[in-house]
Amino acid sequence: MSRSYNASVIEPDKRPSATQALIGTFGALIAWGVVYAALEPAAGWAVSALPLERGSHLEEAAAFFLYDTPKVLMLLTLVVFAMGVVRSFFSATRTRALLAGRREGLGNVAAASLGIVTPFCSCSAVPLFIGFVSAGVPLGVTFSFLIAAPMVNEVVLGLLFALVGWQVALSYLGFGLGVAIVSGWVIGRLHLEGWLEPWVLKVRSGAVDLPANSLTVTDRVQAGIEAVKDIVGKVWMWIIAGIALGAFIHGYVPVDLIAAIMGRDAWWSVPAAVVIGIPIYSNAAGIIPVVQALIAKGAALGTVIAFMMSVIALSAPEMIILRKVLSLKLIAVFVGVVGLGILAVGTLFNVLFA
Repeated sequence: MSRSYNASVIEPDKRPSATQALIGTFGALIAWGVVYAALEPAAGWAVSALPLERGSHLEEAAAFFLYDTPKVLMLLTLVVFAMGVVRSFFSATRTRALLAGRREGLGNVAAASLGIVTPFCSCSAVPLFIGFVSAGVPLGVTFSFLIAAPMVNEVVLGLLFALVGWQVALSYLGFGLGVAIVSGWVIGRLHLEGWLEPWVLKVRSGAVDLPANSLTVTDRVQAGIEAVKDIVGKVWMWIIAGIALGAFIHGYVPVDLIAAIMGRDAWWSVPAAVVIGIPIYSNAAGIIPVVQALIAKGAALGTVIAFMMSVIALSAPEMIILRKVLSLKLIAVFVGVVGLGILAVGTLFNVLFA
């Protein structure tokens, strides 16, 4: 469920002033930059100190792991902190108010755009869905939000920008929003409200959030810190697991094998990547290192992007959670519509970045 920031976490007499909070944040950003700049030489030194055969597969895998682990964790921390501050301006109540009564079309665009900066995770899917429906948000508009929030969130965009490049990140943003907007609009046009679980439409949300305009600068900085503790604290193990898999791919998987399975010449690679990604569970931060390793090994960019989108937006665990509010028929429509959108995006990426 989306978390409202509790300004009473810190006792009033111990709370830093706005000036202290800003100075502390600025100092932390400088320290972050210094450490980040030193990561590559430090990782090189660490690898050279290990008793590994030079040029071996194991050395390549170790170099990838020792450099990417702190790099991805530091990037994630910075992005999550920044978006934690941004999210202090958005409460679940305010988000519902912005979307309630919106017509389809413009409503789908607004919902998908809000999905980029508002909280969403597996545990928050059900209460957000109920809250939107009970606030009068059209079903298609609600789906645009639910598709965009996990698939086109700030973690994905920030890490793609840092690890793959701004062209890919910007293209992913545009295509990802397109999938969310069009998929939500299509589902809305199908008028499938009757396929919701009956109890959902009877629920009236009574959640109350702290009004965003009552927060001070100190509160917003603290909201960023709390976001780092909450999100990074939950996903760091998945990130390390993803980097370890990426390191294995980087060091041991032959380029020819990757090219044969996920290369541009394999016409079936994009559909296969979507199907393979659905049963896999990972968050955005955990899958990005795998994406980076696959691309470095010669996999087609569109195929890898399709795989990543499938893992993030259509994973089996997400569907199990959404089963609480959606009938199996509606889940099937959701997977089918979004899956077709991901297929189109993967194919277009392969054409544009050939």
